[in-house]
Amino acid sequence: MIVENVAPEDYAEMLMVWENSVRATHDFITDEDIAFFKPIIIEHAFPAVSLHCIKDKLGVIIGFLGVNDQKIEMLFILNEARGQGVGKVLLTYALTEYSVNSVDVNEQNPQAVGFYQRMGFNVVSRSPLDDMGKPFPILHMKL
Repeated sequence: MIVENVAPEDYAEMLMVWENSVRATHDFITDEDIAFFKPIIIEHAFPAVSLHCIKDKLGVIIGFLGVNDQKIEMLFILNEARGQGVGKVLLTYALTEYSVNSVDVNEQNPQAVGFYQRMGFNVVSRSPLDDMGKPFPILHMKL
């Protein structure tokens, strides 16, 4: 798997990966929440981070990573590509290239929490609300 840089013209495809991943792993998020977050992600979140992706053999994005200031801000994998090492490759890239040492994870997404714990991250604190003030508890994790 090759980690590639992302260009703004990839944002729409990445947003589809985000929605696919969220629907598969965030059963606490409603359709209304997804509709609320989509414009924020494409207009504000994507441009605010260093983005990298992995594509399949057909050139389709199957996972992406966003990093800012040694923190993983986003890591989403197409549901059909989960369990194939895409997340591990992206996280390893972030560790090597950006010296990441922290990540915030939805507490209600135990698969993600477990993934980061297996990769060496530990919970250091918890917030009852997400950054948008929504009732989605966040676990703050560090290496």
